Formats: sequence, structure tokens, C-alpha cells
Amino acid sequence: MGEFLQFVFLGLSTGAVYAVLASSLVGVYAATGIVNFAQGSIALWAVWAVAALRADGTLVLPVGSVGLGSGPMDRVPAVAIGVASAVVWALLAHLLVFRPLRRAPVLGQVVASVGLMIFLQALVTLRFDTTSLQALPLLPAKVLTFAGAHVNVSDLVLAGAAVAVAALLWAYFRFTRPGIATRAGAEDERAARLMGLSPDRLAAVVWAITGGVCGLVAVLAAPTIGLDPTSYTFYVVPALAAALVGRLASIGLACAAGLLLGSFQTVILWLGTKSWWPGWAQAGLGDALPFVVVIVALFLLGGRIPSRGEVTETRLAAVTIPRLRPAPVALVLAAATAATLLTSGAWRFGVVTSAILTLLAMSLVLLTGYLGQISLATMAFAGTAGFALSKLTTSAHVPFPFSILISAMVATAVGVVVGIPALRIRGAQLAVVTLAAAIAVQSFVFSNPALTPFEGNLIRDPSLFGLSLAVRSGTDLTTARFALTVLVIVALLTLAVARLMAGATGRGFLAVRSNERAAAAAGINVAATKLLGFGLSAFLAGIGGCLIGYSRGQLSDASFTVLAGLTLLAMAYVGGITSVSGAIIAGLIGPLGVLYTFLTQTVEAGRYYQLIAAGGLLVTAVLNPLGLAGTTGHHARAWLSRRRRPPEAPPPGAAAPTGTEPAGTVPTSPEPSHAA
Repeated sequence: MGEFLQFVFLGLSTGAVYAVLASSLVGVYAATGIVNFAQGSIALWAVWAVAALRADGTLVLPVGSVGLGSGPMDRVPAVAIGVASAVVWALLAHLLVFRPLRRAPVLGQVVASVGLMIFLQALVTLRFDTTSLQALPLLPAKVLTFAGAHVNVSDLVLAGAAVAVAALLWAYFRFTRPGIATRAGAEDERAARLMGLSPDRLAAVVWAITGGVCGLVAVLAAPTIGLDPTSYTFYVVPALAAALVGRLASIGLACAAGLLLGSFQTVILWLGTKSWWPGWAQAGLGDALPFVVVIVALFLLGGRIPSRGEVTETRLAAVTIPRLRPAPVALVLAAATAATLLTSGAWRFGVVTSAILTLLAMSLVLLTGYLGQISLATMAFAGTAGFALSKLTTSAHVPFPFSILISAMVATAVGVVVGIPALRIRGAQLAVVTLAAAIAVQSFVFSNPALTPFEGNLIRDPSLFGLSLAVRSGTDLTTARFALTVLVIVALLTLAVARLMAGATGRGFLAVRSNERAAAAAGINVAATKLLGFGLSAFLAGIGGCLIGYSRGQLSDASFTVLAGLTLLAMAYVGGITSVSGAIIAGLIGPLGVLYTFLTQTVEAGRYYQLIAAGGLLVTAVLNPLGLAGTTGHHARAWLSRRRRPPEAPPPGAAAPTGTEPAGTVPTSPEPSHAA
């Protein structure tokens, strides 16, 4: 019993971070209606800022640094400055990103939140010495004995701090005038504005408070939890699970769920040390637990999660119906073939990777752009197929192309299972489910030594009719045969998906995306359509995962990280997540693709790629929600429409045109319509 209690108390430090993040998520949602995936990244900056100050007194800024002394800074001023930096980042997030997106579609808010999360994590990695900095102790190192368990005082202090933060946030919303006004704005924003209240200012106060308390507790917990450039970024997933237990409305329930979740994860680690515990469950099970909590919370409480009152109804981004014209298709295929045959080495590998990423981006265009289901688990689907491919080619000796088809079908089954929650939930809550599923798959499957050996999963080279299609041959890192094989597979699937989206299936997807009730009234089976979308998206991602596996020769847990999947979503949104051309752009600018190769080989700036990708996503989400392809196509169609439309006849009695009128007097045609 004493040993069990000791592990329960050990989990309070991590649980305190979960609890404060969850309480803050509830507060931000009440003030803005936004589920902030970047809440942990804001705290991450504060943790590293304090570590740098306590190391040598250097205040690290996004650009440059300032020396605040000749040596290490004392704990109190260092913590105060670190917490202040979290407040500044939270206010900047509100002012520059989320306030402009208050009436944007949920997809725009989610991808902007994900972009901010990636941006801050990349900035921390670039600006801080992540190899040598350490989190020095800030809390007492005393140990108490309770019921045979040795309890760290620091763990109790952190749990108490989490409870205090939750109590203060609850009191703010319950008893203070700004807090009550914030709650009123959440119920009816129009009425709040008519009463002279400013929801933007009230939201800024909440952002500042939540940023500060998250930074404070994260800084205090860092010496116990450890200093890692990504850990706090993904602590937001269990925090979201705890917040959903509180229905994104109860700060007390969210805090309690966060503390319990942290302790339960530690207990699972303790159970993994027992001889009777199964070997396959000794790693990753604790990280998969938030996914279970999210599913249970959303299925039991999803229908009662409150919505925030809005002034106006938001419109979905316009969708471009694909039209397969022979000339443009032939031109794109010819350019891709030329790029494949005329390059070699790293550049050919970049071209091949861009082709594969195009297919992965197409899965996002199909599911998110056309069907409106926000999924953050694309890389999990791809990885599932990749690891299945390893087993099929090395153990079962299944030949190509049957190995790739069977592996993709395995990914399809996983996609349908992950898509089941979409029958009940949607929007940002579905994004939480898919992100939790992606982390669960990565931790419990890809990073589990019982399922994935440390040396990686080998994959046999493909061959067809005795002709080797291996990616490497001697000193050639990427053979022309393999590159052309990838190009053919990606081209065929892309054309098939474009044809599918232009037909009845695509119209059904758009109907469900626009209005599920209206689609059901029109005779569309909404549930079957959603599951079909998840299945097709997972199939495309699975084919892409198999091609990644063949291009690597072996796979490890680093091949399909959650961060890579989020970066791919960022690039798909930047390219234009509602069009096929957007998927092609996403492939070109995606991780390890042509743009990355250019940054690495030509300008030697590959280390800045993730920062550039996240920054591009933020700018696109705020200023250009249609993406590069959507905006370019929109202007091109408008220009062509103006060129092709004949001039209107002058009214009776009007003077005939003389040809000397100033430019711009020719009437323009209305903008081309898009399915919404």
C-alpha cells in the first residue's frame, strides 16, 4: 500500500501541470470559444526562459538576448520574468492571431492554434541551448512519510498550487465584475456589446491570467518533471482530456481530472515494473490513457458541451471543384517526370518526398477540406500502414504491390475506428480526439519496444515481375525506377481522388460539410459518409506511409511523429486545404520536400524550416484563409471572367464608346461561385 501511495503522490507534479493547463483551457474557451492547442507551448517558453536566467542571467528573446547580470539570477526575479514572458506570449497570441479569427470557421481557429504551438516549440529549440540548460530546484526538497509512503513536499506544493489556481479562476468568473461580464459575453455576445462591454478586452484579461498561471506552475514543476523542448507542448493533450471531463465549463472538474490523470499515469508506470504485467503494456500505455479519457468524456458529455454565443454565423472556406483538363494534367505530369529524371542525390529524394507528401496532403483535402472533419492523425494512419508493411514484407513475404494494398487496408480500418467519434462530435472537439489518437498510436505502438525494436523495422525492397524497384542501388541514393514508381502511384491516386470529389461522392461530402441536417433531409446517410471519408483518407495516408517506408528501407518511431503530422497539416492549409492544387503545393513545401531541400542544400537554413512552416501557417490563417492555391485560383478565374465577358451594350441614347475611356470602366462579371 505504501508503494502504491508513493507513486500516486509522485504523479501529482505532472498532474498539477495538467490541472492548470486544463483550468486555463476552460477559461480561454469561456472567454473566446477557442480550444487553444498552444497553451502548453506558452508555458514551455517560460520554463526555458527561467532556466536560462538561472544559468547565467541571460534573458533570451525571440530575436537576440539581454544580459541581466554578471552571473546566475536568483530564483524569485527569474521566475517573475519567466511568468511575465508567458503573459506576453499569451497576449500576443490573442491580439495577433485569435482576435482576428474570432468569427473564422473552426478549422481556421484550430490550424492557427496548432501553428502557434509548432511556432513556439520551434522557437524554443532554436533560441535556447537545449543540450546543456537544466531546471534548477525552486521548491523545498523535504520528504514526508505518510502511510508508509515517502512523499516529496514539492509534489504537494504543486498540487496545492494547481488547486489554488483553479479556485482563483473560479472566483474570478464567479464574483468579479470582469469575470461575470466574460461569462455574459459567452452566453450572448451581441447583448454584451449592446451593454457597452468589450469581449476583446475581457478576453485579453483571461489570456493574460491563464498565460501567467500556466507559466508559473510549469516553471515550478520543471525541476521534477524535467526539461525537454517538446514535453510541455504535448502536455496540452491530457490537459484537453481533463478539460473535456469538465465539459469545457467546470474549472473544478477540469482541475480534479488533471490531478487524477497525472497520478494514474504514474501508477501505470509502477504496474509496468511488476512481473505479472504484460510486456506489450510496459511502455506507452500511460500516454494512450488521455485518448481513452477523451473518448469517454466526449461520448458521455459531448452533447452537453456549451457553445459560445456568436454575433454572426461564420462561413466555411470556399471549395474548388476539381476539373481534369488534359493539358494542365499533362503539363504537371511532364514537369514532375522531368524533375525526377533530371535530378539526383538529395534533390531527387526531395522530389520523391514531395510526391509522397502530396498524397498525404490529398488525404487532408478529402477529409478536412471537402468533408469538414478536422483530423490531426494523418501521420498515425501513415505509420500504421508503414509498420504493417514491414511485417508483411519481412515475415509474411507478401510481394509488391499486394503488400502496399493490404497495409493501406489496415490503415483504413484504423481510420474508420478513429472516425467513429465523428458520428457524435465535430469541430475542435474532433481535432482533440484525433490528436489524442495520434499520440496514443505513436507512444503505444511506434515507440513500444515490444512492438517496435530499437533498431527499427526493416522493409524489403519492392520488385515487380523480377524488376527491382529498390530505392538505392550502389551509390545512387534514389534510383530513377523507384522515383518513377512513386510518381505513377501518386498520379493515379490523385487523379482518382479528383474524379471522386468532382462526382456524386464529392457532392455528398460537401453537403455534409455544409449542413448535416440538410444533408440527412436530402437522403444522404451522414454517418456512412463520414466513415467513408475517414476510410478513404486513411487509405491515401496508408499508401503514403508505405511509400515512405520503401523510401527509407526501415522505419522507427521517428518516421511518423505527431509533430511531422501537424507540420503537414500546416503546409496543407498554407497550400489550400480545399483544392487539389493546394495538395500539390503542400507536397512541394512539406517536410523533407523540395522547399526543405532548397533550404538545406542551397541557403543552409534547414534548421529554420519548422519555424518558417509554422509562421507561414499563422500568416495564412489570419490574412489568407483560402491558402496559396485558393487565392491564386480565385484571382485567375476572376481575371479570365473579365477577359471573356463581352462588353455590355450602351443604354438607348447613350454616347457610343470612343475607345478613350480610362482602364477599369469595362463592367466586370461577378466572382465565380464556389461550393461552400
